[in-house]
Amino acid sequence: MQQLAMSWLVYRMTRSPFWLGLIAFCSQAPTLFLGLYAGVMVDRVNLHRLLMWTQALSSIQAFILAFLVLTGRVHLEHLVGLSLCLGVINAMDTPARQSFVIQMIEDSKKDLSNAIALSSSVMNGTRLIGPAIAGVVVSVFGEGVCFLLNAFSYFAVLLALGRMQVKTRSLPGGPNGNESILQSVLEGIRFAFGVKPIRILLVLLATLSLIGAPFVTLLPLMADQVFKGGAHTLGVLTTATGLGALFSSFWLASRKKINYRNFHFHRAIGACALIFAVALIGLSFSSRLEWALPILLVCGFAMLFQMAASNMTIQALVDDDKRGRVMSLFTLALLGISPFGSLFVGVVAERVGLFHTLLGCGSLYLVFGFWFIRKLKTQRLESRLFLDTEFPKD
Repeated sequence: MQQLAMSWLVYRMTRSPFWLGLIAFCSQAPTLFLGLYAGVMVDRVNLHRLLMWTQALSSIQAFILAFLVLTGRVHLEHLVGLSLCLGVINAMDTPARQSFVIQMIEDSKKDLSNAIALSSSVMNGTRLIGPAIAGVVVSVFGEGVCFLLNAFSYFAVLLALGRMQVKTRSLPGGPNGNESILQSVLEGIRFAFGVKPIRILLVLLATLSLIGAPFVTLLPLMADQVFKGGAHTLGVLTTATGLGALFSSFWLASRKKINYRNFHFHRAIGACALIFAVALIGLSFSSRLEWALPILLVCGFAMLFQMAASNMTIQALVDDDKRGRVMSLFTLALLGISPFGSLFVGVVAERVGLFHTLLGCGSLYLVFGFWFIRKLKTQRLESRLFLDTEFPKD
């Protein structure tokens, strides 16, 4: 709800795709600069306590935002500053939550795929319900009420975390975790980029974040200029994307067993990259809402499949004592690169228009999708990597 309300507030105040991209950049850029440090901290601290802090601070940020909007004192510089604050919080929160999923389940080998897919289902369920509610709330009450509801919603999260009892973890670098931060960071990077499947999947996610996923930044522009609608129309567009992602996560969660080392599973990731690219190209030609909604459904499905399937594979391959650092690289590829993508599409759309921006992003990602599939074949990943017990290091 807050994401949609923020997008609409910025667009209402500026009517500028550049400002949409800039605010998205500010909310995600801290992940790029703090992500590796956050990964070390996640491996060294109590995740349960860390999540309590990040959720409490997120609630405070939302209360401040709600106060400024409801009292009519909000300015663009406030939105920039608060977006940066939330970005710093999320830089720590996201890898912590990814690692905490594994800590909560007892049999990580048996239940890993279902746990990650269920986590994705919850996230995308809120992406489905939240924008639909936000569209109505913004239309009737304004953006400030959305921010206020978001602030109160963290109380439920804090209550749930407070009732949890989780196992303690051993720290890297000995019982006291006495490695230097730089040593820990380098060890995590060497591990992630030394295992070829992890490296290739991180490249896939980084490219998706740079030229694929930022299309959501332009949805307010599409709602206003193409479909001549308002916040409710934006909510419908965002809900369609979330519904496709929800279908994808439910399908993955329903699988009783997924072989992460099977070439066909990873070829499906490449196929979804191609499907997503074609859907993005189709979206650029959509001049009617009834055409755009099914295309956004496909976009959401294919985009989430790439993210969740890559997450499952990486989590299955990483050692427990390096999980936080490797998942910080995952977060870096997924969220740390995306601010540059959001800023890029905002600038391009300002200059060449919405149609050419979507068409160009879809075409570029289509080329990369073919490269990714070719990479799987040329490196014989089906036999050399995904079917091996020991993964080769460079």
